[in-house]
Amino acid sequence: MSMKWKLTDRTKMLLKLELAITLPAVALMGFSIWNLKHIQRDHVIEAALQRDLQSVLKIAEKKTWMKADDLVDPIRKDFPSPEEGTAKINAKLDRILAENPELAFVVFYDKPNHIFTGRMQSADSGNPAFCDSMGDKFNMFQGWFSLEGPSLVEHLRMMKQKEDQAITFEGDWSSNKGRREYWSYEIFVPPSASHDRVSIGVVGLDPSYVQNNFLPGVMKDVLSDKSNGPKPEANPPAIMVRPSKDSDAWLASANWDGPKPEVELASSVFPGMVWGMKNRGTTIADMAAKFLRYNYTVLGALSLLMIGGIFLTYRNVSREMNLARLKSDFVANVSHELRTPLALIRLYAETLELGRLNAKEKYQEYFRIIREESERLSALINNILDFSRIEAGRKEYDFKETDLSELIRSTLDSYRFQIEQNGFKFEENISPDIPPVNVDREAIARSLLNLVNNALKYSKDRKFIGVTLYRANGSVKLEVQDHGIGIPPSEQEKIFEKFYRCGDPLVHNIKGSGLGLSLVRHIARAHGGDVHVESVPDKGSKFTIKLPLHGAPRTGAVPA
Repeated sequence: MSMKWKLTDRTKMLLKLELAITLPAVALMGFSIWNLKHIQRDHVIEAALQRDLQSVLKIAEKKTWMKADDLVDPIRKDFPSPEEGTAKINAKLDRILAENPELAFVVFYDKPNHIFTGRMQSADSGNPAFCDSMGDKFNMFQGWFSLEGPSLVEHLRMMKQKEDQAITFEGDWSSNKGRREYWSYEIFVPPSASHDRVSIGVVGLDPSYVQNNFLPGVMKDVLSDKSNGPKPEANPPAIMVRPSKDSDAWLASANWDGPKPEVELASSVFPGMVWGMKNRGTTIADMAAKFLRYNYTVLGALSLLMIGGIFLTYRNVSREMNLARLKSDFVANVSHELRTPLALIRLYAETLELGRLNAKEKYQEYFRIIREESERLSALINNILDFSRIEAGRKEYDFKETDLSELIRSTLDSYRFQIEQNGFKFEENISPDIPPVNVDREAIARSLLNLVNNALKYSKDRKFIGVTLYRANGSVKLEVQDHGIGIPPSEQEKIFEKFYRCGDPLVHNIKGSGLGLSLVRHIARAHGGDVHVESVPDKGSKFTIKLPLHGAPRTGAVPA
């Protein structure tokens, strides 16, 4: 005979619980897989990595401009006045060259006084090739300024009004004995020139200085700057520069492994030069593929965990159902156990009351039965009261001698990725002189996380969390400070009550049970200490848990 399988109420409830857990998890897993496929298809990771490298190159360009400006600015301020005359101008230009060996030459032009003079480093004056090169450059500048001097000065002064810097950069490549050289020219209006005067100054950097000192210094600053993001040890970024008309690197950082950069940026400070950057030992495509493999692996692991979680949920729910049945059976059994001794006591008491017994031995027997049943009833009632205390929520604490500094540090480390992902500035100050303290590790860790989680939830724009552990007056104090919404003075005591939540609209817009701070106070007092708060609305709050160094609490149950 075939039998139909019927869904019982218990089975239906279990299935509902399984579906309530499984369906959202499966939906989340499906969305995650779809999102990864979307990222893979649209090359989102590659684009993000390229943007990161591009931003570093922009930083390199900015540092180049700042370094060039810092170099030229004192020279520009010391430049001669058009009214000083050619002899004094030349003497001043020679002194500038002598004091700045990184310069190859300087040029001074003044249209009203028909002055054009160019001076080069005296150390190179005996080199015929260098002198010929300088002669060509001086002729170039003289012809350029004669034709376009007024428009160039006007352009520089417009830059001064817009950017507070009247300086422009020019440059070109040349070949010296088969070796490429880059000539950089900084052009400006001398500060001593009047507003309506066409006067121009030029500073030319020595090509060897540009190649051996200036650009390597910029590269080192960029690659070592921590604010540009973390530098992976396995494949740190490398940087190079090349001529705009040549694909080969002209200068590169020590870790450059070529052949071509992943991203490039044309330099505005050194025209004709291109910055390039890549990660050593890998490519952006390889890094994106590694990221996707890692995330697919995590999703696979989460799927396995979800299956295990479903199994554990089923087993735990079954256990809870069995426990509920046992409780029901317990109530029925207790009712029966209470009825039996009460019935016997009543029966023998009525018999004694009616005086129907003649033998003294019977009296003693009935008194003994009543006493024994009373003791049995008292024992049963005490068992019920003990069960009631457990159901009422007595908490068991396991006090052990603990390195509190290590506990706080490890607890914060486990919560640090979430704090940083939410954009919080985090400060941790743990005093080195904290002795071992007798505490329940799990309870103290939970108290700390409750306070940190409150700071995360109830902070607006000023995202800051500070955790301090120190010793004071025979106790250890654990402080958690934030710059959040704060708590009004009238509510600072009420927040430690069960289920109480402040009246601030932000509090009510955030989900919470109102039990966290109540639990923190219960744990602190169970350890022989307490917790208090100092807060100013819209300024932030500081919660302090005080734990005694001596007089360890009793191990075991502590009333709620």
